[in-house]
Amino acid sequence: MNRVFLVLLAGLLTACQPDPKAIIEQVIRTHGGSAYQKFAIEFNFRGTHFVLERNRGRFRYQRQLRDSTGVITDLLTNEGFQRLRDGQPTPLSPADSARLANSVNSVAYFALLPFPLSDPAVRSRYLGREDIRGEPYHKIEVRFTAEGGGKDHDDVFIYWFHREKHTLDYLAYSFQVNRGGMRFREAYHPRVVAGIRFQDYRNYRGQGDAAALSEQAALFRKGKLEKVSEIILDSLQAVHP
Repeated sequence: MNRVFLVLLAGLLTACQPDPKAIIEQVIRTHGGSAYQKFAIEFNFRGTHFVLERNRGRFRYQRQLRDSTGVITDLLTNEGFQRLRDGQPTPLSPADSARLANSVNSVAYFALLPFPLSDPAVRSRYLGREDIRGEPYHKIEVRFTAEGGGKDHDDVFIYWFHREKHTLDYLAYSFQVNRGGMRFREAYHPRVVAGIRFQDYRNYRGQGDAAALSEQAALFRKGKLEKVSEIILDSLQAVHP
């Protein structure tokens, strides 16, 4: 009888929890909603020029830089990745192509948050509520399926969404590349371009192992995280035809 009661209680508590998918959908609407379906923006990130374009289900992410041999353009589209040097295709090994495509996609992913959380590969779980600097947040874990989740589908994210303003203000993630690690990011400098809310981030080194990912906000509140960089979308503007 006690076992039946516990099962029923667990089911009731789960049913009473907010739906993480519905929370994410609301945050996406707040940050841009339908504007994410068709836009073209450009910005500079760490000295490299990016142009991100989407038209419904079609996307084109471009990165352009210059070295001693000329202008290099990296293009990531629905069809795949291509590198051009002074406008001419450059042969790449499968490993190099995957590495470069992932680096372009990573910049686009973080720049367009929270929109990428609408991807079918996303698996979300509600972790509860947490206050940060006196503000109320929903705390949601995001993982990805292997199919459609990309090269880094093993990465784990936690997002803190404001419970009243429905904005993405903080996130933490663990990653496996380059010996792995954790980061905690604090959003700042929000601005609306092409109908979409973009923001920069202060980037902090996480503490502890991967199991401590959900504790990073608490460590941040206590001033125990070291800031290692800033994620700035410089000269951000809409691209007009």
